Amino acid sequence: MSQSPSLHVAIVMDGNGRWAARRGRPRTAGHRAGAEAVRRVVEAAPGLGIGGLTLFAFSADNWSRPPAEVAALMRLFARYLRSETARLREHGVRLELVGRRDRLPAPLVTAIAAAEHATAAGGALHLRLAVDYSARAAIRAGRILPDVDLLIRTGGEQRLSDFLLWECAYAELYFTDTMWPDFGAADVAAAVAEFHSRERRFGGLPDAAAG
Repeated sequence: MSQSPSLHVAIVMDGNGRWAARRGRPRTAGHRAGAEAVRRVVEAAPGLGIGGLTLFAFSADNWSRPPAEVAALMRLFARYLRSETARLREHGVRLELVGRRDRLPAPLVTAIAAAEHATAAGGALHLRLAVDYSARAAIRAGRILPDVDLLIRTGGEQRLSDFLLWECAYAELYFTDTMWPDFGAADVAAAVAEFHSRERRFGGLPDAAAG
């Protein structure tokens, strides 16, 4: 288990499409609003004791979505990286992509490499974006990340969806009906507060019983 004094929080950012549909807008509008939520959560994370933040942006299974939506997402990822890199560096955020790169569009791969290089010295927060990611594939390849302390899933669903399966072996799970575009600093703070209210035993006895 992780011995780091700072938390590793992982988030399944779910609900962008439903958020848009409820407003009579295209799914791409939900994804754009979701990018704003990423900014809010990233900026709030260090102040909440979060040293590592892993965001599930695009799963290996998401390639089955309509090609137009996938293409729009890839453009959005690249645009986010180009527009946010300076802000991330200013705030001491180190960005890293986890997942396959060989199936991503060349402009996105270039944007990823540039953002990773520019933010490599960041020490306030290690931000990982999981793109074209599958936990099963990562386990088979031995590509394991630090243990997750708290797993958050927005949008009302209650499953891991092939995200950080190994790393979440002892994670506290937190599910919320809030759609990702509406998620913000207060929401992640509430999840962290809930995490701190729980007793983590890692298979052992409660402190009182152990004594």
